[in-house]
Amino acid sequence: MEGEHQRNILHLQRKVRRRRDPKEVLTNKLSRSLSCSVTKLKNTFTGFFPVVRWLPKYKFKEYIWGDIMSGLIVGIILVPQAIAYCLLAGLQPIYGLYTSFFSNIIYFFMGTSRHVSVGIFSLMSLMVGQVVDREVYLAGFDLSEDTNVDTMQLGDIWNSTVSSSISTVNLSMGGLSMECGKECYAITIAAALTFLAGIYQVLMAVFQLGFVSVYLSAPMLDGFATGASITILTVQAKYLLGLKIPRHQGYGTVIITWINIFKNIHKTNFCDLITSTICLAVLVAAKELGDRYKDRLKIPLPTELVVVTVATLVSHFANLNGLYSSSISGAIPTGFIPPKVPSFELMPRVVFDAIPLGIISFAFTVSLSEMFAKKNGYTVRPNQEMIAIGFCNIIPSFFHCFTTSAALAKTMVKDSTGCQTQVSSVISAFVVLLVLLVFAPLFYSLQKCVLACIIIVSLRGALRKFQDVPKQWQLNKIDAVVWSITMLSSALISVEMGLLVGVIFSMLCVVARTQVPKVAILGQVQDTGFYEDSSEYENLLTVPKVKIFRFQAPLYYANKDFFLKSLYKSVGVEPFLEITKKKKAEKRAKQLAAKQARENDLDKTNGEATVSLVPKELDFHTVVLDCSSMPFMDTTGMITFKGIVKDYKEVGVSILLACCNPSVIESLKRGGFFGIEDKDISSMLFYTVHSAVLFAKSRESTVNDSVV
Repeated sequence: MEGEHQRNILHLQRKVRRRRDPKEVLTNKLSRSLSCSVTKLKNTFTGFFPVVRWLPKYKFKEYIWGDIMSGLIVGIILVPQAIAYCLLAGLQPIYGLYTSFFSNIIYFFMGTSRHVSVGIFSLMSLMVGQVVDREVYLAGFDLSEDTNVDTMQLGDIWNSTVSSSISTVNLSMGGLSMECGKECYAITIAAALTFLAGIYQVLMAVFQLGFVSVYLSAPMLDGFATGASITILTVQAKYLLGLKIPRHQGYGTVIITWINIFKNIHKTNFCDLITSTICLAVLVAAKELGDRYKDRLKIPLPTELVVVTVATLVSHFANLNGLYSSSISGAIPTGFIPPKVPSFELMPRVVFDAIPLGIISFAFTVSLSEMFAKKNGYTVRPNQEMIAIGFCNIIPSFFHCFTTSAALAKTMVKDSTGCQTQVSSVISAFVVLLVLLVFAPLFYSLQKCVLACIIIVSLRGALRKFQDVPKQWQLNKIDAVVWSITMLSSALISVEMGLLVGVIFSMLCVVARTQVPKVAILGQVQDTGFYEDSSEYENLLTVPKVKIFRFQAPLYYANKDFFLKSLYKSVGVEPFLEITKKKKAEKRAKQLAAKQARENDLDKTNGEATVSLVPKELDFHTVVLDCSSMPFMDTTGMITFKGIVKDYKEVGVSILLACCNPSVIESLKRGGFFGIEDKDISSMLFYTVHSAVLFAKSRESTVNDSVV
C-alpha cells in the first residue's frame, strides 16, 4: 500500500514554474503600455466609446421599433420622476431634467450595457440632498423657507440673488467673483459633489479597484436601500401634509423629523392632504394592477405622467396655491443655462461626502448591467461601465447636474418594452429635451405633495423587503442580521453611516466565519471510500484507532487557537496534558518501584521494568486532517501544523494530511513540514482521506506483525 501511494506521489509531480524577474515584468508592461500603433489607437478609441463598434451594425428594421417604444415610455416616466426627485436633492426641478438629459446621452456613447437606464435615482438624490442641505445651512441660509423662483431667467440664476433668500455667499469661480443666492449655492455644491464622485469612479476604473464592490453584499445593499427608503419616506412626509419644517441636519433624521411632524401636525394644509390621499390611492392602485396584469400589458401604464398632468391642471384652474397656500413647484425655465466649471473652492468641503456616492453609484450600475446582460445573453465590460458612469457624472457637473446612477425600475421597464440597444436612451433624452425646450413652464402649478407621492410610491419595492425577512432568517441567519443592522443604522443614524456600518459589519461576519468555523469528526460511509460529518449523517462507521478531523476554513493567525482547541476537543486528547499525565504516572511508578525495592530488597533494574509497564490510555494511534475545506494557510498555520505533529508524536499519535490543495502543499513545503527535501511527503500527505486511512491501518498491521 505504501509503495502504491509512493508511485502516486511520483506520478503527480508539481509543475516547475519559472519565477519571472519583477524588473522584467514591469519593463514588459511599460513597453506594451507606451507602445503606439494605429491598431492600438483604434482599439483604445472603440473601447472608450463602444457605440463606435455596435452602432454601424445596428439592425434598423429589427431593433428600431423596440428602441423607440422603450425610449418613449422611459422618457415619459422619467420626466415626472426627474422633477420629483429634486425635492430629495434640495434643488430646483430644472436640474433634475438637465441630469436626466445629459446622463442618457453620455451613457449612449460610453456604456456597454444595452438595457441599463442611467439617470436620476432616488437614493442618489437623497444622499446629494443631505450634503446640499448641510452646506446650505452652514452658509447661513434658512432651510425652512419655501422658495419659489417665479421670475427666474436663464442667465441670471448664477449671478443674481434670489429674492426669497435671506443671505448670499461670495464664490470665486475661475477668477470670477460673484454673489450667489440659496438656489445658486445649492446647485454649486451639488455640481462639485458630482464632479468628485465622477473623478473617484474613473480613478477606480483606472486602478482596477472594482473589487471594492465585492464588499457590498446583496443583503447589505438591500438593507441599505430599505433604510434609505425609510429616510426618503420620512423626508417627503411633510410635503404630504403641507408642513413647512426644515430638514434635520446630522444624525437621527428619521426620529427627529417625525417628532417635528407631530409637533406641527395642527398646521396641516388640508388641501395638500386631500391631494396626497387621492394621488397615493391612484398611484398605488395603478401599480398593483400593473404588477398583477403585467403579462397582459404590452407597455406599463404611464400613471405618473397622468397624475402629474391632471394634478397640474386642477391646481392651475382651481388656484390652489392662491386660495389654500398649497406649495407648488414654481417656474421651471426653458432652455439651458450656460455651462460653468464646478467650484474647486467648495470641493474640499465635500471631498469625503463624494466617496460613498461614487461607490454606491458604480456598484448599482455595474451590478444592474451584469444582471441584464446575463438575462439577455450578452456580455458587458465592468471596467468600462465604471468609466461610463464616471463620465456621466463628470461631464454633466459642468452643466448644473447632480449625481446619477443606473436605476432598477426604469431598467426593468426598458427590458420589458422591447429595448434592444442604447438608442432607446437617445429617445428618452429627446423626450426630456422637449420638456426642457417647450413644456417645462406648464409644470408651474404642480403641487409638491404630488411629487412627494410619486417618490413614496416608487419606494414600494425596497419597503417590501420587510416581507422577506422571515424567509431570509430561515435561509441564512447571518444575512438576515446583516440586512437588519444595515437597515436600522441607515434609517436611525444616517444614510452614509448606515453604508459604513453595513460594510464593516459584513466584513466582521466574514472574519467571524473564518475565526469560528465549523469543525467535524468524520465517519466512513458503509462499503465506500467516502467520509462525512458524524454529527450530520446517521449510520456512519467509526474507523478503529483512527480519528478523522475536518476544519472548514483557512488556517491563519486569527483562528489558530480555535483550530487547536477544536482539534483537542474533537479527538479527546490534548498532547501537553497527556505528556504531563504520563510524566506524573512515570514519577509515581518510579516512587512505587523504589519503595518496593526497599521493602523487598529489589535492585534498580526491576524498578525500571516496573516503569516501562505503565499502560497507554489512548484508543487511537493516528489523526487524519481532512484539509479539503482549507483554501490556504499562512506561516502561522504552517507552524501550527508542525507543532501538532511534534506534540502528538510525543504521545504516540501520528498526524496524516489528506486532500490538501496546491496552495496549502506549497506553504507546507516552504516551511519544511515534510522534512529535508520533502523526504517524508509520501508518509504524511495523501490525496484522499480513504488512502490516508488505509495507510494508517497498513502501518498498524506492520507494527503488530513486527511485535508478534
